[in-house]
Parts: sequence; C-alpha cells; structure tokens
Amino acid sequence: MRRSLLAFCVLALVSCKSDPPVVGKDPAPGANEPAKPANPAALLDPALARDQAPASYKARFLTTKGMFTIQVTREWAPLAADRFYNLVKIGYYNGIRFFRVVDGFMAQFGIHGDPNVSAKWRGAAIKDEPVVQGNKRGRITFAKGGPDTRTTQVFINLVDNARLDPMGFPSFGEVVDGMNVVDALYKGYGEGAPAGKGPNQGRLQMEGNAYLMKEFPEMDWIKEATIAQ
Repeated sequence: MRRSLLAFCVLALVSCKSDPPVVGKDPAPGANEPAKPANPAALLDPALARDQAPASYKARFLTTKGMFTIQVTREWAPLAADRFYNLVKIGYYNGIRFFRVVDGFMAQFGIHGDPNVSAKWRGAAIKDEPVVQGNKRGRITFAKGGPDTRTTQVFINLVDNARLDPMGFPSFGEVVDGMNVVDALYKGYGEGAPAGKGPNQGRLQMEGNAYLMKEFPEMDWIKEATIAQ
C-alpha cells in the first residue's frame, strides 16, 4: 500500500504537490504533426473552458498507434466529465504524450507539451467526487495527488484496479472502441522517475515535449482528440 500511495502521489500535475472539435468526422492531421487547437485562447485561460458536458458523449483519440474512443457518462462524475469535455473540445490533448504507461496497471497522459499551458492549468483544480463507478479495465479516471487536486491528467486502466476506489479515484467514462490501441501504447519506459526509468514530472512540467522527444523518443502521443456525436 505504501508503494501504491507513493506511486499515485506522482499522478498529480506536479509530483506530490499539486502534482478541435471536428464533430462527426474522422480527424486526419499530418503523420508527424498534431492538429491545431480549436481554441488557443482557452489553452491559456481555463476560465474560458467551463461548458457543461452532455449527459453522455464520446471522445475520439487519434494516436500514433491508431484510434480509440471513450464514452463518457456525466452522472458517474459530473465535474470530471465536464472538465474532460472542455479539455478535448479546446484541443488541449493534441500533441501530448502518454508519459506514464505501466504494464499491468495504467496508461496516463495530460501534461501539456507547452510549459506555458501547463502553468496556466496547474491551479485550475476541480473538487473531489464520490466513486460511483470504479476503476475497471478500460475505464478512464482523473489523476490526483491529494484532496481536490484533479486538473488535466487522466489515466486509462489497463487492468481492474479496484484498490484505487477507496483512495477516491472515480471513473467518468470507458473505452468503448480501440482498447487494443490503448494496450499497444509503448510501455518500455514504465514507471516515472525516481521509482522507474520514465520521465520526471517536474522536468516535464518545466520543459514540455522538448524533454520527452529528446530523452524518451519511443513514447506514443495523441495526434488529435475530438468530441464526436
């Protein structure tokens, strides 16, 4: 349990501290370039990204391994569903890396590739919510490093992780298509530093994608995330 607590402290946006839309159309950005954000102004001002999400919606992620689709159900965790909806809608996830993919555990993403954007969202936390739906394989959940610290980082459970439920990690959606793509994400770097040989979140916050591209070139990433109807 001590190891689990330490590991999930790293789930925060800053370790242990605080840690476009093309609707109805398949995204097709260039092979090596992410899609442009749909709302660049909102990337630098979280106050511009506060729409209420539909009761149910799908988010599609085109990655370097292929496409997967997440079905979000707002009643599972309304604050989480709203935040995720806005992040996808403004293009926040375009170009970011799956920086923590641990075999037999989870695939995590959500630190922006531009340190200036990360800095703006670091303090835009949402309140905790009760766990209505637990962390089963394929479900997506916001990461946190303490009470009321959920911001932009999320993880997809690669296996059933029921031990996270009493720790206060509510799932808000699940992968309904393309789980094989999620399973195929590069796992060679494993756990983040200092527990493993993956990236240091502090450096990632400060240096962004430039750090990951230089030192972790095999890492998979998101070409475009869209809200689909």
